[in-house]
Amino acid sequence: FKENRKDDIWLVDFYAPWCGHCKKLEPVWNEVGIEMRNMGSPVKVGKMDATSFSSIASEFGVRGYPTIKLLKGDLAYNYRGPRTKDDIVEFANRVAGPLIRPLPSQHMFEHVQKRHRVLFVYVGGESPLKEKYVEVASELIVYTYFFSASEDVLPEYVTLPELPAVLVFKDGTYFVYDEYEDGDLSSWINRERFQGYLTVDGFTLYELGDTGKLVAIAVIDDKNSSVEHTRLKAIIQEVARDYRDHFHRDFQFGHMDGNDYINSLLMDDLTIPTIVVLNTSNQQYFLPDRDIENTEDMVQFINHILDGTAEAQGGDGLLQRIKRIIYDAKSTVVSVFKSSPLLGCFLFGLPLGVISIMCYGICTADTDGGVDEPEAAKKENGDQELTDEGSEEEQEEKNGKYTELSDGELKQKDIMEKKKD
Repeated sequence: FKENRKDDIWLVDFYAPWCGHCKKLEPVWNEVGIEMRNMGSPVKVGKMDATSFSSIASEFGVRGYPTIKLLKGDLAYNYRGPRTKDDIVEFANRVAGPLIRPLPSQHMFEHVQKRHRVLFVYVGGESPLKEKYVEVASELIVYTYFFSASEDVLPEYVTLPELPAVLVFKDGTYFVYDEYEDGDLSSWINRERFQGYLTVDGFTLYELGDTGKLVAIAVIDDKNSSVEHTRLKAIIQEVARDYRDHFHRDFQFGHMDGNDYINSLLMDDLTIPTIVVLNTSNQQYFLPDRDIENTEDMVQFINHILDGTAEAQGGDGLLQRIKRIIYDAKSTVVSVFKSSPLLGCFLFGLPLGVISIMCYGICTADTDGGVDEPEAAKKENGDQELTDEGSEEEQEEKNGKYTELSDGELKQKDIMEKKKD
């Protein structure tokens, strides 16, 4: 594979046998392979055990599992979207195809516009702007499509101030890139590759982090058709549509179904329906200090965030990191006990029981040793004194006997003892 991979375009799943997410992806990956083969795609689909072939995985920069990459010549493109069959297949077809797709006719333009919610188009001949456009496309082709067309192919409602030009078509209209107002072309395309209003989930928030925008979300229950849920969603949609010129450089708008993900993100329990503004770059968030009743209230709330008068919560400071560790640990324990109480008791009860027994044994051993050691030492010393010297009475008796003996008797006794020796 390493020697011949450049002969073909490969879509590869780098996995680990023990990875739960990899096992969950496996049936989806099989469907991707079948779909690509049935549609006659030139892309070959495969998977590689990154733990067995760690050198190849390291060569392609694999850091986690599963990692999906499309290998095209010397380039390797990372897939970062939802792990569904349709999304992966679209990614493979987009990246495997031409970097810049030409639109030769109005009919083709209309067909492409119906298929894609967001598309970028370069209009004009050879120019430094086109070179920059191609360069940006090679980097961001993993996210969106790039096209080129002549001016007469564009719809009649499009007016261009000058040529060459780069346009984005989305939200039922179009916007022209202006270098003086929009800055770098790469940054502009990265900001504009999303629709003005989105259904937000975890993957979307992760991608929005690259845009540097604040994300204003109506957290609602899609299954709840009450007035309050519908009203907050409509307010966000209206602001995204009618105030684009004011906020599109700094804000992305959308709604999120349910509060489970947002609660884990904010480490707080938000009552839905509600509105929250997230700063994905530093994990700060903003909550309105009063109910959002209409569009004007929402616009005022956004302006307070922009001018710095709205109170920011959360962040990535030391205290927040400690809080995150505690929150994640607590969530893990609760989820384990909810899914399997017996397993939770075994995983957490057994180590605690062993540690408790060890602590009890250590404490008990210290207490007994502290009482017995002095007594044993005292007894040993006493026995030694009695053995070596005898009691005081015995010593006095012995001394008395030696005193009563005469000098001659002492000499005689010494002679007898020598003879005995």
